[in-house]
Order: sequence, then C-alpha cells, then structure tokens
Amino acid sequence: MAKRGLFITRNDFPCVVYDILKERFDITCWKGVEDVPKNKLIENIKGKFGILCTLSNVIDKEVIEAAGNDFKVVSTCSVGYDHLDVKELKSRGIRIGYTPGVLTEATAEQALAILLATSRRVVESHNLVASGNWTAKGWGPTWMCGHGLDASTVGILGCGRIGFSIMRKLKAFDPSRIFYFSRSEKPEAKQLGAELKPLDEIMKESDFVVIALSQTPETRGIINKERIALMKPNAILVNIARGGLIDQEALIEALKNKKISGAGLDVYATEPLPADSPLLKMDNVVTTPHIGSATHKSRSEMGVLSAKNILAVLDNEKMPAEL
Repeated sequence: MAKRGLFITRNDFPCVVYDILKERFDITCWKGVEDVPKNKLIENIKGKFGILCTLSNVIDKEVIEAAGNDFKVVSTCSVGYDHLDVKELKSRGIRIGYTPGVLTEATAEQALAILLATSRRVVESHNLVASGNWTAKGWGPTWMCGHGLDASTVGILGCGRIGFSIMRKLKAFDPSRIFYFSRSEKPEAKQLGAELKPLDEIMKESDFVVIALSQTPETRGIINKERIALMKPNAILVNIARGGLIDQEALIEALKNKKISGAGLDVYATEPLPADSPLLKMDNVVTTPHIGSATHKSRSEMGVLSAKNILAVLDNEKMPAEL
C-alpha cells in the first residue's frame, strides 16, 4: 500500500521526528529558511493526509478546504492553538493534536528568567558594561538598583500547568504573598499558600504580575489600558503566554511614562516584533523572541509527541494529546 502524504512546515524539527514519521508517510517538507508563505502552504497541503505545523502556520478555512477530502489530522508542535480554526476542523472530523505538558517546566523557567532579568536590570547592566560605560565614578549606593522578589507580592494570571509551575518555583524566592487569578480555586495552589483573587485586585496589589493565561476570545485583550493603570509604579509585568492578552500600545504608553517599572516579554501582539517597536528602545523592558519552550529537552519531547499524535490518527487510535 502506498504511503499517505504528510506535509511538515519546517525542516528544523529534531531529527527523531522525521525518523518516526518517514517509515509510515511520504513526507513533503518545506525547505525555506522563512516560514512557509500561505500560498505555498496551500500548494503543499493538497491531497495530504495531514500536516505537522507550528504556531506560525495559520490553518484556516481556506487552507483546510485546499487540503481536500483525504485530510485527517493537524498536529501542531505547540500548546497554544489559536492559529488553528478549531471549529472548522472539528466540523469536518479532522483531528487535532497539540503538545501540552512537555513544555511546562521550560516555559515556567523562562518566566522567572525574564522576571529576574527585568527586575534586577540584567540586560541594562550588561549593555552598560559592554559599551564601556561602567566607571568607578558611576557606582553609588542606589546605582542600578532593581526590585527583589524577597518579601514581595506576586500575582500569577492563570493557574494551569505553567502557572502552577511558576508559582512553585517562585516560592524559593520567599515572596510574602502569591496571588493567582483563575476560574476556580486550585487545591494545589492553596497548599503552597497562594490565594485566589479577582483580577483587578491582583493588578492593584502585586509588585510582579506574571501572565500565564490561555488566549481565548474571552481573554484576548484582558490586560487593557484600565487594568494596566491599576498597577503600582514599581510593578513589573511579565508575559510568557500570548501577545494578544495585552493591549500592547497601552503597555508601551505606561512604560514610556513610568507608570509601571518595567516589563519582561516573550510574546507580542505581532510576531516577529517589528525592529522599530518602541519596546526595543526602552531600558526597562526585556524582550525575548517567543522562546518559552526553547530547551533541547522540551523541543525534542514536543516534536516526538507531535509525531505520535499523527501516527495515532493513521492507526485510528487515541492520540496521546488530542484537542
């Protein structure tokens, strides 16, 4: 029997991913160094059994219709799925795989990394040293002081796998209070001494606010101008979830006017972040290029899980992680 066709939207997945799939599929892989353009995505998906994609590949109704009647599975190498038209896929009986769980610890680590880099002015300090502007004259008792986590109040928005892992790691820094925003009280968070609070109260009282929410129609833009205005002048906002959760222009305005102390961002309203973005010109902002899951271990596990999701559909079995 001829192998079924599979389109893979990148050529830089870990080698084990291709090894798992090549025995069962006739693979077409995008060779370009940039993300596959939509017209090429449509061209390559025609007649395929499935697709292995990433967050940067929008699988909308036009793409789904172009795939044809033999199209059975979309496997995204991500925990987020707002780039997929889930309703359209499900209405056609096309199964959806994703990769929750395996990127939890890596993403939680990234949240702490950019929180500390922002609060302790790590990037700003590095640039000072690298530019040769660190002089003995410049040192002073308050020079380059930042904000510490010790005895602080931290608010975590979202208490799923990633939010809880952030909370657990934060405990080692001995904050005085940890608040969290969620639809319901989480027993595991309560055991750590964290308190469920309304969102606006968290925004008002926290020294650090870490966003770990899923992006849905209900949460898009949830951190708007009014909620940013509630924050303390010394507060730092960290986002490792999705850029669309924040009104980015309102955040830029608050940072410019020193309404809040700083921001650590791994995600943005538009990705890649434009080179002329004001965020890149601010000393009180730390930016990273959506690398929350970027550890060798995590990315390898994500790729393997994505491949296993596809094989499960081919074999008409339960997916390891199905949406």
